[in-house]
Amino acid sequence: MNRTVLSVGAVAVALAAVTGVAALTAPEEAASSAESVGTAARKPVERSTLVCPSPSTSDVAETAYEAFTPKGGPGKKGSAALYAAERADPQDPADGEENGESDSEESGKDKNQDKNQDDAKDDAKDGDSEDGGGSEGGASGEDAAGKGNGKPFLSLSSPGTPVAAETDDSEAPALTGTADGPFAPGWTVQQTTTVAAGAGRGLQGTSCSVPDTSFWFPGAGTAEGRQDHVHLTNPDSTPAVVDLELYGKEGKEKAGQGSGKGITVPPHATVPVLLSTLTPEPVTNVTLHVIARSGRVGALIQSSDRKLGGDWLAPSADPGPGQVLPGIPEDATAVRLSVLAPGGADADLKVQLAGKSGRISPAGHESLHVKAGMVTTVDLKGLIKGEAGSLVLSPAEDGDDAPDVVAAARVLRGKGSKQETAFIPATAPVQKRATAAGNTASGTTLALAAPEGGAKVRVTASPGSGGGSPKSTTVTLKGHTTKAFTPPRPADGKGGYAVTVERLSGGPVYASRTLEHEQSGVPGFTVQTLPDDRSTVAVPESAQDLSVLNDDE
Repeated sequence: MNRTVLSVGAVAVALAAVTGVAALTAPEEAASSAESVGTAARKPVERSTLVCPSPSTSDVAETAYEAFTPKGGPGKKGSAALYAAERADPQDPADGEENGESDSEESGKDKNQDKNQDDAKDDAKDGDSEDGGGSEGGASGEDAAGKGNGKPFLSLSSPGTPVAAETDDSEAPALTGTADGPFAPGWTVQQTTTVAAGAGRGLQGTSCSVPDTSFWFPGAGTAEGRQDHVHLTNPDSTPAVVDLELYGKEGKEKAGQGSGKGITVPPHATVPVLLSTLTPEPVTNVTLHVIARSGRVGALIQSSDRKLGGDWLAPSADPGPGQVLPGIPEDATAVRLSVLAPGGADADLKVQLAGKSGRISPAGHESLHVKAGMVTTVDLKGLIKGEAGSLVLSPAEDGDDAPDVVAAARVLRGKGSKQETAFIPATAPVQKRATAAGNTASGTTLALAAPEGGAKVRVTASPGSGGGSPKSTTVTLKGHTTKAFTPPRPADGKGGYAVTVERLSGGPVYASRTLEHEQSGVPGFTVQTLPDDRSTVAVPESAQDLSVLNDDE
């Protein structure tokens, strides 16, 4: 008889130390097993997956990429690389009986839980291999990209030093890839596109996203003169099946030319879907819900307007009773807030702006009533008066049963024909650390909000992509305020650089980064929120070992 001793902690690490997979144990399960599992510890992730959308189809667009991983990850061997994905046209809806239709976020996540845990096991094994296997599923870069040449578009050579690339190809592909070993914790990639003319002209930027099974996009639209495409990118080696649901001010929108159900996204491929094909007539304000009922995808919306420019719209933070939208620029000329309560109950919210000196309630919009399942939109005229701030939405009444909401804001700068658009979705707080890549020597603003108690953070500029030395500063935030400032720059640095925000003490901190680039009088800008980089995961400490008996004698 052979006896193999397995540590509970070791198994948990193997399953959990992966970005973008289902949680190992539900909260109620964790509570019931408290006697056999000790205090949870934070462990570095062993593998991260990112997807970047196709940047632009414009012939007058130029796109810059910058990839970065902070120092401090575990191990010495590993890699981080992005490869070209295939472009696929939207396909006919999949057979509902075969794929199992789902009309809810929970349904989509439940169907994927077992698969994602299996992926976690495979990824953890690959992360422990000697060669570090930096591509999906332990395959070579050639297989991971679904391309024959196996050449990465963008890869890191060492943690702590950013790497940049550029393209002006109107057929530039979406990108998918993985990072493992010391490259995995905090791996981030910024994609910034300058569009010189036409619909969507201005500055369009996004952080490449982590694949998942559910996304909420308040602030989208299908109005005339505006084209919103949701880009669905599958980083895995099996197809994903996705449902798209649109909500308007009257509730769920009726289907247009396309039902939005059962969209197949092939392996290592991207599918763009024009949202106006999902509604029979134009709708100014809609919320999109993306549900992967099999597999997982990355999802981002590219919004282009003939008059107001455009930008990428990232998903809102997960539904919650309160939301924070950090970093509205000090010279914003218009702010449109979109909110949806996706559950079955109406939500009553307090609307406040956390500015330089504290929280204020915008005149005439101190509260907001949001009907269940219906998009509520409000133009906050005169909200910003020369002072950057963060929108804070909270339940109007105290209690544990406040309905959940999702939210985003469309922000305009400039006037008349020189207006430009950016989006600020609600975001999660920086629990420990967050990073924004692709910063420039001028035109970069970091906004840090402490909507509750005061906090202390450390802000660190990496070396530039062309050299230099890192530089740090410590920032103290007063409670109920937002501090917007130019972040530190690397000493003697050249090229773009990354900025890392670390919460050292105090209350919750929310962060965003704004890039500005004026072109022909148009105040181009883009805002990326900075949620926690999920570089670590909570792993229960083993209280005892389990013995597995193999009867092979």
